[in-house]
Amino acid sequence: MTQAPPPSDMKLQRSSRDPSTLADRLSTWLATQLPEGAAPAVVVHAGADANGMSSETLPLDVTWTEGGEQRVGRFVARVAPAAEDFPVFPDYALGDQYDAMRLVGELTDVPVPVVRWMEPTGEVLGTPFFLMDRVEGVVPQDVLPYNFGDNWLHDASPEQQRSLQDATVGVLARLHAIPEASATFAFLDPAHHGHAGATPLERNLAATRAWYDFAVPDIGRSAVTERGLAWLEAHLPDQQGDAVLCWGDSRIGNVLFQDFAPVAVLDWEMATVGPRELDLSWMVFAHMVFESITGALELPGMPHFLREEDVVATYRQLTGVEVGDLHWYHVYNAVQWCIVFLRTGARQIHFGEIERPEDPDALMHHKPLLDRLLVEVGA
Repeated sequence: MTQAPPPSDMKLQRSSRDPSTLADRLSTWLATQLPEGAAPAVVVHAGADANGMSSETLPLDVTWTEGGEQRVGRFVARVAPAAEDFPVFPDYALGDQYDAMRLVGELTDVPVPVVRWMEPTGEVLGTPFFLMDRVEGVVPQDVLPYNFGDNWLHDASPEQQRSLQDATVGVLARLHAIPEASATFAFLDPAHHGHAGATPLERNLAATRAWYDFAVPDIGRSAVTERGLAWLEAHLPDQQGDAVLCWGDSRIGNVLFQDFAPVAVLDWEMATVGPRELDLSWMVFAHMVFESITGALELPGMPHFLREEDVVATYRQLTGVEVGDLHWYHVYNAVQWCIVFLRTGARQIHFGEIERPEDPDALMHHKPLLDRLLVEVGA
């Protein structure tokens, strides 16, 4: 069954929050964070959610008085979704995201936005949020995917595209080089959230199984997801390598670029501790999904871009590390994409954007790709 791409005018609703009250609430709260007499005024802007389907991101400008001078700040509020808005993940652990970004900023030269203030109680906006500096840049688009054409990345020269690719692989190399990651980022290990397993990879797989179980009641069981999970659980890699900090959602669509160089690495809600192959596969697999859609539509796509052999070779050159076979990790990440589609599909149904499908597998834009991956391993 060929899966159609998302429509070009699709705007996924993420929240039932009343936007008209946000500025006043944020101004009142910031007055408690800034020096006395700061009298902050907040302007909230729209249009930050061109990519991504999980948290809300609210760009805002803040003016305040400090030391007798007027200050201006340009920030983004990262806001956890409310339970009634069908969140993608069962637990957003926004404090973990905040700490992951803070530590990466302290320990590496990876360009992460500076995190400023954390509101952990949910009393201000209804759910926790934190503020980080706003960075200017452009992002490879998801809707329609960048490889469909008529956008800055697709229309760039092959040399510029390769420069962007290599620089983003370099981000992974620097993240994975953080020493003693298992200890420094122990709060990101799935064991910290109650998921059992003898190795970090086993614990990540257990967390993924629990995530699927969380999704099922709102949308129904997915045959292809369960087929993938069964194969993964029966074929854990014998060699899993050392555990590193994994960014998790390591797509180029989660990076802001200037002149094809990364200037902000975003979206840390899937950050974990585990094998480096998790990140490498996710970067490659995300492009494979888009390429499978252009292939089905008989569009040229970008087959020369983010090829697995090129990404692995660049990573090896930068790190000196030989990574294992990525096929298991491609299936793993394909299953995670399934769960994302189940959750965003349930949300679209909730907000009246689509009709409930008879078969939840119809929500999977990448199902032909996952089918092929499973056939290749005899599953």
